Amino acid sequence: MSQRVKSESYNEYAKDIVRQFMCYRASFFKENQRVFDRPDGDLMRPPVFLPEYADMNILFHENMPLEVKHHLLCLISDDARHEWFRSMNSSQALAQSVFGNLSVIGNLNCLNVLHGDDGKPLFISGSKKSPLQMEYPVDSLGESKRTSLDVFIDGDYKVAVECKFIEDGVGPCSRPDVKKDDKKYLMKHCDGRYIRQHGRQERCSLTDAKIKYWEYVPYVFKWDVTMDHAPCPLLDTYQIVRNILAVCVTSDKKVNLKGGHVVLLYDARNPLFEDGGIAWQKVKEALRERDLLQKCTWQEVVAAMRNDKEISWLTDLLKAKYGF
Repeated sequence: MSQRVKSESYNEYAKDIVRQFMCYRASFFKENQRVFDRPDGDLMRPPVFLPEYADMNILFHENMPLEVKHHLLCLISDDARHEWFRSMNSSQALAQSVFGNLSVIGNLNCLNVLHGDDGKPLFISGSKKSPLQMEYPVDSLGESKRTSLDVFIDGDYKVAVECKFIEDGVGPCSRPDVKKDDKKYLMKHCDGRYIRQHGRQERCSLTDAKIKYWEYVPYVFKWDVTMDHAPCPLLDTYQIVRNILAVCVTSDKKVNLKGGHVVLLYDARNPLFEDGGIAWQKVKEALRERDLLQKCTWQEVVAAMRNDKEISWLTDLLKAKYGF
């Protein structure tokens, strides 16, 4: 499929998602339109909750005990919520609705049936008591603004889940977007190539800022850090690479390629993530241990959840809101 055709397909996909949301809004908020920023609705954009009603973007059982609901809501603090968490398009709200609920009600083990390319469990490698954290901060990469993992399942074997939904990519490096009016433009800006520029000593402006990505890259990836690259290998793979390094680099700054993996979780209907998407394929090919990166769709996750009749209320809501 050509890029032009993919773009056209993506636009149609995005419109279909908005139509799905509008049906959900009409069914579940028929008498409560005041919770949205545009009470009359807008077919050109997804519904967005007002700030004071942001919690309504998370799915939960209407009879859920207050202490359990509080635990669910607290899995992601207000400060850690993304800018557009209030939008029904939010992959963060979707992740909290799925993994958050499974965690607080003790049903994570329903995902045991899901396996990766290597035949190992995708999400759960231990008991259902495996601790799950959301927006987990990573402190081993020397970042001033630390990487946070969407979903992190801790233990002897670690699993990080990068959750996508309607996004058009996995999250590119932001350095090419630094504006000329930024006071630190020459220090931070990059034109998308891994090459010395703006008089810097390092090929990557992040390395110049003492961030350690490229210190660990040679141990995890096949990319040659001693030569120029155009474009930079991290340009459109940035977020996946950060996740993989976060799983591989231990607290004592050593590299362990056998201690965990990353799962890219996406909507099977999104044409820009066909077979995981271009960025996933680039990273998979470059890995020294290919099993470090796996992929899964929300549809596969929800299908596994449907085997657990105790949470049929959640799969019903996911069907109504997202069409899964």
